Amino acid sequence: MKLIDCPGIGPRPIGECVYGGPMLKEPDPAVATDAEWAGYVFPGSVVASGQPEWWFHRPSGTWFVAERDTTRDAILTTYLYRPGSREDEGGGDD
Repeated sequence: MKLIDCPGIGPRPIGECVYGGPMLKEPDPAVATDAEWAGYVFPGSVVASGQPEWWFHRPSGTWFVAERDTTRDAILTTYLYRPGSREDEGGGDD
């Protein structure tokens, strides 16, 4: 059984979690073009390694970030999102 380390709860079966998509920096609503919004809402590229992604643990109602090596489908680390921290910069899709 594949486990994911849910922050604050510990290792849980990955079936309890839902993938929420890559973590991307939201465009500035005041100046963003339609193409920038489309790229944010419908991301097409995947970072080969260490991509930060949104995940949701259904039983606890907890959203968290998991950095996943997409070439091996391996979770590298998980953490709770904190606005203003390094992960607030979003994924590698700038």
